[in-house]
Amino acid sequence: MSKKKGLSAEEKRARMMEIFFETKDVFQLKDMEKIAPKEKGITAMSVKEVLQSLVDDGMVDCERIGTSNYYWAFPSKALHARKRKLEVLESQLSEGNQKHTNLQKSIEKAKIGRHETVKQIK
Repeated sequence: MSKKKGLSAEEKRARMMEIFFETKDVFQLKDMEKIAPKEKGITAMSVKEVLQSLVDDGMVDCERIGTSNYYWAFPSKALHARKRKLEVLESQLSEGNQKHTNLQKSIEKAKIGRHETVKQIK
């Protein structure tokens, strides 16, 4: 008898995103509760929790229309989000490198005219 191990939260999130990216469709919660267990093996009880965590992280969009909540995520949005994040990180890196070179130059200027002393311990 082998016990089937459950999916981790990250695996559930990744599989849920696969559903959105593969279908490129808009879903209601009840639709996701039917689709996720069949296609990706996510238990129906955890679908709402996983979906809410994706919405909270901005990976899935949610809109209330009338009395229903609709959920969607498209691959192009994820791509643009990664590009923006990459641009921000690259600009931070260049700023950090610039700061580093400026500090190195300041250190060199400060060393000019000074000579190191050797302390003698008695």
